Amino acid sequence: MKNITKNDINRRSFLLRVSAVAGGGVMLGFLDSPSSSLYAQAPGAPPAQWSPQNFITVSRDNVFTIVAKNPEIGQSIKTTLPMIIADELDVDWKDVRIVQGDLDTVKYGPQVAGGSTALPTNWDPIRKMAAAGRAMFVNAAAEEWKVPASEISTGSGKVMHRASGKTATYGSFAAKVATMTPPDQKTVTPKDPKDYKIIGQPIHNYDINPIVTGKPIFSIDFTVPNMLWAVYQKCPVFAGKPMSANFDEIKAMPGVKHAFIVEGTDVLTGLMPGVAIVADSWYQANTARKRLKVVWDEGPTVAQSSVGFQAKADELSKGPAAFDVRVDGDAEKALAGAKVVDAAYSYPFLSHAPLEPENCLAKWDGDKLELWAPSQTPMAGRTQVAAEMKIPQENITWHLMRTGGGFGRRLTNDYAMEAAWIAKVVGQPVKLLWTREDDMQHDHYRPAGYHYMKGGLDNSGKLVAWKTHFVTFGDDKKIPNEAQMAPNEFPGGFVNNFQYQASTMHNGVPTFAMRAPRTNATCFVIQSFIDELAHAAGKDPIEFRLAMLSNPKITNTNPTPMPAGFEFDAERMRGVVEKVRDVSGWGKKTLPKGRAMGTAFQFSHRGYFAHVVDLSVEGNKVKIHKVYVVGDIGSQIVNPSSAENMCQGGVIEGMSHAMAWEINVEKGRVTNTNFHQYPPTRLIQAPPEIEVHFLKTNNPPTGLGEPAMPPVAPAIANALFTATGKRFRSLPLSKHGFSWA
Repeated sequence: MKNITKNDINRRSFLLRVSAVAGGGVMLGFLDSPSSSLYAQAPGAPPAQWSPQNFITVSRDNVFTIVAKNPEIGQSIKTTLPMIIADELDVDWKDVRIVQGDLDTVKYGPQVAGGSTALPTNWDPIRKMAAAGRAMFVNAAAEEWKVPASEISTGSGKVMHRASGKTATYGSFAAKVATMTPPDQKTVTPKDPKDYKIIGQPIHNYDINPIVTGKPIFSIDFTVPNMLWAVYQKCPVFAGKPMSANFDEIKAMPGVKHAFIVEGTDVLTGLMPGVAIVADSWYQANTARKRLKVVWDEGPTVAQSSVGFQAKADELSKGPAAFDVRVDGDAEKALAGAKVVDAAYSYPFLSHAPLEPENCLAKWDGDKLELWAPSQTPMAGRTQVAAEMKIPQENITWHLMRTGGGFGRRLTNDYAMEAAWIAKVVGQPVKLLWTREDDMQHDHYRPAGYHYMKGGLDNSGKLVAWKTHFVTFGDDKKIPNEAQMAPNEFPGGFVNNFQYQASTMHNGVPTFAMRAPRTNATCFVIQSFIDELAHAAGKDPIEFRLAMLSNPKITNTNPTPMPAGFEFDAERMRGVVEKVRDVSGWGKKTLPKGRAMGTAFQFSHRGYFAHVVDLSVEGNKVKIHKVYVVGDIGSQIVNPSSAENMCQGGVIEGMSHAMAWEINVEKGRVTNTNFHQYPPTRLIQAPPEIEVHFLKTNNPPTGLGEPAMPPVAPAIANALFTATGKRFRSLPLSKHGFSWA
């Protein structure tokens, strides 16, 4: 089967395009107008414009090769999207082969792994594309057999005419289909869900065998002939610049070919200044780096620290907030006549800490650049590299590599810019590989945050007032997207007297989105404070939440337009809260001393999730016995296997957020260097059981990468309060003396 290139395609005016391929096969694809948006990070931005083009190659021997268009970062999208195509095409999964597509927005439309966008943005178009492909084989058979198309059925990659008993494979009609005009998109109808054969079935990750057998399929493993290896040393203080270095000594070391300064830019998430060392092997380059002595201009960020940020936030909290974000009613007046609960919550910077450090292979051919990179946003990366290298985007070929974890770190593409720049100077293919220390000390971190809260309860225990002064990072009213809290974040709109205000402080530490941006942090604050209010009111925490969700919704006087699917639906949240109450046996179990349940919920990236954590505390040791997870992500769970896996992974990552993860900044530099100072939750510490349930509702299917994680930390903290009688308002819990049992 030959490789498919742009030259194989010539009917760009059709939605479904057909071209003959070698061996009598046929290639099907979807096309619309090119994307006008590189990447719409969700939530907070409109959905990306649709322009996908997914290819299906049907061979004469009835094997179906499906292109996986999106980056695969461990979320199994390389399996999930082809499952949808295969089902709508009406072929058997055993006959499907999957290949990873490279970056090509003309062919595939937006190619992004982030914001849980893959399923909601691809669901309708790829079903229609595959259904159109199925219709073409039906029409080909109808024409050949001279029978009405309505009398022909399909199944297992075959067309069948029951009346005459005729049956044929798709492959046998491939040559004929290649000559046909594709049907109009409006005339094709995707399957009724009751007829799904692949969608809804638990199917293992397509790459599971090479993964567990250690095959070199990840980006970190990829090499090309005659390449060199590079390391890149940046200033320990963010945005610091190299002034000079002992280059003569470094260049004299074994295997070292080049050592030089890269001037870089002042963009914290872009190409930062540094020193490159290039050698015959990575070991030689990294060994030379240990002898490197650089004179740095550390710059102004050297004056910043985690302790300083906390002190500044406390200072700002004592004065008036800089600006209002949302105001409903009169919170101050309502608080004056209420029982007041006053609390200050905070959370630290976090590193994404993917197991695979950043890496990229760059190869120049004149003014043409080829990149192999584990990016979540290759479209944005291509634009950034093109701008930095001053070449047209079309001069860059970007290969999507399987990624060993992303969690938001690879939404930015600094490592690709570094590799491209170094390879340009060197004039040979170069593989840049960061160390674990590079990755942890030069991350684009989840921002810290500081919340100063007041809640008011009336004599019946009803919540009548809520006031938040949120101190975050930014300049004036300009807050980085990942450091904000949305004005419509619950309970905004569900408390009659609600005041959400903010103040900002300048930050020189690079920050960007982390898995479940914003809600991964703010959920801890909001759901912990709601729990605190429930206990102060003498109410059951779940019933208190359900009562809040039953309040009539208030329209924001200064509404922020929200994309479709991002407007909070209280009834859907009630559904998951009630379900987790029931499946966990909340309030119906007699638990021994030191053992308790805690709960929390969150609407994140179109998904509605509620958790219950069952844990026990003995001394300072915490053991989680079981976690109950209930989610509503719409009408269809495409792959129950990967869906359950992502929920379980979200719980375990959330445990790391809760217990031990904290990035400390001192004198403008991160002091954590490796996992011994940033310990993730280990397998032995994971709950013996994470029970996952999904409510199927009459809503479009949505993604699962983000929404199951945010409720974990507050549910743990709330259970700890019930077990110990002490409220913990800052993370990680290790700061309060706790560790996993």
